[in-house]
Amino acid sequence: MQTDPTPMLRLESVRKRYGSFTAVDGLDLEVRAGEIFGFLGPNGAGKTTTIRMVAGILQPTEGRILVGGDDLHRSPERAKQRVGYIPDRPYLYEKLSGGEFLRFVSGLWGREGDEVEAQADRLLELFSLTPWKDELVESYSHGMRQKLLISSAFLHHPSLVVVDEPMVGLDPRSARILKDLLRAFADEGGTVFLSTHTLEVAEALCDRIAILQGGNVIAQGTMDELRAEASDGGDHLEDIFLKVTGGDAVADVVAALHSPEREAVPA
Repeated sequence: MQTDPTPMLRLESVRKRYGSFTAVDGLDLEVRAGEIFGFLGPNGAGKTTTIRMVAGILQPTEGRILVGGDDLHRSPERAKQRVGYIPDRPYLYEKLSGGEFLRFVSGLWGREGDEVEAQADRLLELFSLTPWKDELVESYSHGMRQKLLISSAFLHHPSLVVVDEPMVGLDPRSARILKDLLRAFADEGGTVFLSTHTLEVAEALCDRIAILQGGNVIAQGTMDELRAEASDGGDHLEDIFLKVTGGDAVADVVAALHSPEREAVPA
């Protein structure tokens, strides 16, 4: 894993309020270049709100978010140029073909030409979408839309890829390809900020992990650091979290995380 002394992503005292409700409460995080950072928590913990703030869709009520040293609020264009975003639900322009959608997205980043077309073709081939390149998105299955959206996130060669529940809707082969793609991206110096409900995905992929509850991080570290802190705890992520944080509240968090994953939609 390649590292850089300047964090690729930094959250400083980030809060997000909706009226009297605080969804994210004074969050401080640093994510280094070259790592996959897992962001776990039950429904309502503030994960998706945080993800959307990092992607620049929502603005924090308080605090700062820095991407590659650029303030996402003060220098949004510079910061967002570094970000690829994969949301949990693939909302796409249905009257465009797959190829047209990728050209549209690359155009938003000011990129066009043979190099972009070649990159789009490589990504479509990777996810077995090449035969569907000229078909309208409205004819795509849920899984195919998700794969097209994943492809679009890598088109402009981002430094940071922000991912919300990446495996939803993917068949096993595509899920494995995405895991390998994220790992290769990080090994080449890219950064992944990944939110998931699934402990197994986090344990298999992530270099460091944070667990969120009530808008606050209640545990954070590498698997080895969490194992060391847990001392006589088990080797699995569930056991480590229970030992490191202790108390019934965390048992409830882990129980919620360990609930069955949403049924995948065939691609």
